[in-house]
Amino acid sequence: MKIQTILFGLIFTATYSLAIAKAPFIDPAEDALHYGAPENILFWEPQQQVAGYRNMDQLVPVRWIRSGDAPLQLPTEPMDLDSVVLENAPGGMTVTQYFEQQSVAGLLVIKDGRIVYERYGLGNDQDSRWISYSVTKSVTSMLVGAAIRDGYIKSVDDKVSDYLPRLRGSAYDEVRIRDILQMASGVAWDETYSDPESDVNQVKWVTLDLYDYLAAKPRTGKPGKVFNYNTAETNLVGTLLRAAVGNNLSTYLEEKIWQPFGMEADASWNLTEPGGGEFGGCCINATLRDYGRLGLFALNDGRLANGEQVLYEGWMRDSITPSQGSSRYGYLWWLGENGTFEASGIFGQGIFVNPAENLVIAIHSARPEASNDADWEMQSQLYKAIAKAAKTTSVSR
Repeated sequence: MKIQTILFGLIFTATYSLAIAKAPFIDPAEDALHYGAPENILFWEPQQQVAGYRNMDQLVPVRWIRSGDAPLQLPTEPMDLDSVVLENAPGGMTVTQYFEQQSVAGLLVIKDGRIVYERYGLGNDQDSRWISYSVTKSVTSMLVGAAIRDGYIKSVDDKVSDYLPRLRGSAYDEVRIRDILQMASGVAWDETYSDPESDVNQVKWVTLDLYDYLAAKPRTGKPGKVFNYNTAETNLVGTLLRAAVGNNLSTYLEEKIWQPFGMEADASWNLTEPGGGEFGGCCINATLRDYGRLGLFALNDGRLANGEQVLYEGWMRDSITPSQGSSRYGYLWWLGENGTFEASGIFGQGIFVNPAENLVIAIHSARPEASNDADWEMQSQLYKAIAKAAKTTSVSR
């Protein structure tokens, strides 16, 4: 099976009912004994999830994102958050119970630029890289903001077909970059995973074949008006960006954010095929602390620690402004209450940003289901409970 076919499934946000137990602790030295087949990644057994999620560079082709020599320091001032109760979770669930029951591999809380809570499970530690799934979408969105500041892209109001000429003469002639960032192109697309005749199950994920398939799709509405989740258009964002900057997404990320902002560890980006490009929606593999630093970069409005602006000024403000099509979606960021926003990936990956509290929460997980409404609600309650507790909980000495 081609790598493209493997990787398009990595960004699905559908519900998969998997009759499997929560993920176990696995000694990293024994990971190779538990690797699953990449083409079955959405249905890996728990031990395969744990071993595979922290070793994606062993299972699929990747391009490396190198860290620099001056990591952004994150002072540690621990808070006792283990016994904090999730307000609306069943049975008075605590943070510790959530950690254990939701197959969490790592949970990090950064308040006012300081690590106040850091905990690992399933055999992970501070150095473990972990798959991000669709958290990558939000990183790709920030790279679009960098490309606009650098002059590679003029505006989000540019037409998609100006950068991807193979789509000229199609319904995408009317679609702006803004529209695909907001999942509101108005181009017909059926993402019904259970229907073998739907677009998502019929399309070929080789890039040129994908373009030809999309170019033949009719228009169903005016661009920018109706939210319609479209996995294929996530690929368009990535390939459009790659065409605009004339470089790989991983290299651009390394040059614009990873090294300048001070990520402390190397990361990797899964490729659509050996030697090919990176999928704009999946998947960067990074440490939990560097997840947290990405959240700090977003919280800092796309500026470096020295104040230098990397993203187009106001990009993060625009990115987290509710779109016309959905009050809960911006430029590939999910939007919450009271100005909060998050990058979210299936099986429980996330970066949560609360500007009002100067707070970032990062989480790595290996939940048994890719996307389950009850799980997402519990994760939301976790974020809220931690944010509330971090206001008042004293620092542990």
